[in-house]
Amino acid sequence: MATVRSVNELVKQGFEGIEKEIMECTDCKLHETVTNKVISKGSRSPKVVFVGEAPGKNEDETGIPFCGRAGKNLDVMVAYMGLSENDYAVINTIKCRPPNNRSPLKNEINACKPFLQAQIELLAPKVIILLGNTAEKAFCDAEKLEWGVPRIVDGKSTLLKIYHPAALIYQRSRIEEQNALIDSNRHLWE
Repeated sequence: MATVRSVNELVKQGFEGIEKEIMECTDCKLHETVTNKVISKGSRSPKVVFVGEAPGKNEDETGIPFCGRAGKNLDVMVAYMGLSENDYAVINTIKCRPPNNRSPLKNEINACKPFLQAQIELLAPKVIILLGNTAEKAFCDAEKLEWGVPRIVDGKSTLLKIYHPAALIYQRSRIEEQNALIDSNRHLWE
């Protein structure tokens, strides 16, 4: 049975409380097949938070987000953006790997949504970068964002959607386009 968690209750628990709640969560079937839940990596007071889709095979094995091939692309992107390790954090829309790396289902996204929202509220970034369409769906519900066009959220943070680093593995031609999106938005985090 799903547990109803409010974002405010999670935020009051702080980072450690959220991590404990994630580790104990059984709100969707993904917890039955996961090796490690994947919570976050990076700064706890970042300028930028990257929101990915879901853990993959490497992430499930290690419990660390973006540690595989897509993670190497993210590292290149972070360096291109001029961010230091204290400037950013990385989280995913869901905390457990879907079987066969399929896209997360709506009920899985909804089960993890309070965790995502509480993490972002606690991290309080200047910029939230949604890595691809799944992150956009999880964060914006039915609203569609334009690639690389910033939008203010709740008067606090700027929201920006760019390509998921995994997409750049298979569509190398998009790297220049991604760099142009980053270049046109550098002022948001510099």
